[in-house]
Amino acid sequence: MLATALARFPRLTLQPSATPLDVLPRLSAELGRPIYCKRDDTTSLALGGNKVRKLEYLVAEALAAGADTLVTAGAIQSNHVRQTAAVAAQQGLECVALLENPLGTTDPGYLHGGNRLLLELFGAQIRSVAVLDDPLNQLEAEAERLRQQGRTPRVIPIGGSSALGALGYVRAGLELAGQLDALDLQPAAVILASGSAGTQAGLDLAFHHLRPGMPVIGITVSRTQAEQLPKVALLRQQLAELLGVTAPEDPPVLRDGYFGPRYGEPNPGTLAAIRCLGRLEGLVLDPVYTGKAMAGLLDLVTTDALPPGPVVFLHTGGAPGTFAYGDWLA
Repeated sequence: MLATALARFPRLTLQPSATPLDVLPRLSAELGRPIYCKRDDTTSLALGGNKVRKLEYLVAEALAAGADTLVTAGAIQSNHVRQTAAVAAQQGLECVALLENPLGTTDPGYLHGGNRLLLELFGAQIRSVAVLDDPLNQLEAEAERLRQQGRTPRVIPIGGSSALGALGYVRAGLELAGQLDALDLQPAAVILASGSAGTQAGLDLAFHHLRPGMPVIGITVSRTQAEQLPKVALLRQQLAELLGVTAPEDPPVLRDGYFGPRYGEPNPGTLAAIRCLGRLEGLVLDPVYTGKAMAGLLDLVTTDALPPGPVVFLHTGGAPGTFAYGDWLA
């Protein structure tokens, strides 16, 4: 039913094949239970990451509408902006990005390296803003400015997180469910970073239909559970309505003990998780999303907060941003 519903929506084929579902043998041995990693850090565009799946639908719509410019926003080290700029370059579109400095740092590595350097390579036009405190209106104002110049912009929401963008993670849920079936795996949970909410909303809706009762646990990266829950729930409901399927009645599952002190700033648990996965598996996590999500996974497993069984970690990417955090990781 989900596959049939998804087929109604045009999609660019930016990720032509499934990303791997790999067991992490040394981490599994250390934690005493099987840990698997869904490798969406290996998607095919601009050094990988989860935003490609959302952009397949969002940019297909933009092209159908005759857009010549993609307009989006995020932090200076935004993975989403990096991949949006790359898709724009690939499709012959311009990209205008509103960027904020959420840490207020003057660190040259953060201001000019990592994802920010890649934006230069992809030819994005950067407009610095003091704060993205009203992103919908700020993006629309920028789009209107471009219309006055005779351009045809299309706004891509922060994180690609709209109902249309979240279709990408319904499709990813179908892909992951097929991989679990092939391995005859019954996971205790899927754990992922929960930020702009589209990834969790899409995967949660998919698993509600494909693997009912199996929790998709979002580790918040910027908000308390009370703040994040309505964002995920609303987007999940909008997504269900877009697809014409039932939405879950239960609220999304979130854990908020790992995101402090704020978005984009790692804490000791984040840094420990990054070093742990590097030491044990040669796997690169980032300080903004996957490092915090892995800190949550490690804590939930070691405190026996999950039922028995394998655990699946959704690696949403972010490796380029890691190189902008040398002062924290040195």
